[in-house]
Amino acid sequence: MSGNPTACLLVIGNEVLSGRTQDANIKFLATRLGELGIPLREVRVIPDVRDTIVDTLNAVRPNFTYIFTTGGIGPTHDDITAECIAAAFGVPWEEHPEAMAIMGAHYEKTGSEFNAARRRMATMPRGATLIPNAVSVAPGFIIGNVYVMAGVPRIMQSMFEALAPSLVGGAPVQSRSVHAVGLLEGRIADGLSAIQARFPDLDIGSYPYERPTGNGVALVAKGTDAARAEAAAEAMAGLIRDLGLVPQFGEPAPAP
Repeated sequence: MSGNPTACLLVIGNEVLSGRTQDANIKFLATRLGELGIPLREVRVIPDVRDTIVDTLNAVRPNFTYIFTTGGIGPTHDDITAECIAAAFGVPWEEHPEAMAIMGAHYEKTGSEFNAARRRMATMPRGATLIPNAVSVAPGFIIGNVYVMAGVPRIMQSMFEALAPSLVGGAPVQSRSVHAVGLLEGRIADGLSAIQARFPDLDIGSYPYERPTGNGVALVAKGTDAARAEAAAEAMAGLIRDLGLVPQFGEPAPAP
């Protein structure tokens, strides 16, 4: 996947780090980006702290094709993502005319006050372009290679699907899995290393699981060449057979 564009995700929010909120966006973005041929290569979870957001953003944005952020663009005092991104880019944080018009029309239609808190959600770095929000109106935005989205999963997913057609990806990431009940990682470590050496263009991993029907290990090969991923899966199945176990292709059944 070395020729594909790459992505990094910044999950911004004290509530995630405190354990109060369980992040549900990483899996969605990793899956959808993989389908677009943009492998998610790094995720950082950071607090609502100005210096941390600015420094982290400036550290990662030269190293990835796309930077996505989730969280911190609501109406309250701790929603500081937009102003921090403005600081990172060295541009003013100001009311965005198009966002102001969209949100003003919405609140007028609903008979609600377009107050100072709500105007914060239309305040963005100068030069930002909008990401539509079909769920709750307040848009996300794009500046440079940074895509800023809401933290609420349903809203984030809507924003992502709105911008997805504009993302330039590569070959879609292909995944092939094989697993076996009773398989232990300690027994397949050397064999799996040898398979990785045969397929250096793939990402090969092992993932233990626990199920009422029996514990085991899932072996996964990922890459942009489906035939190579299939060949690696067959090699991993052979490794399982050599241990006297029965390989099962695909992912193990979800835990109840």
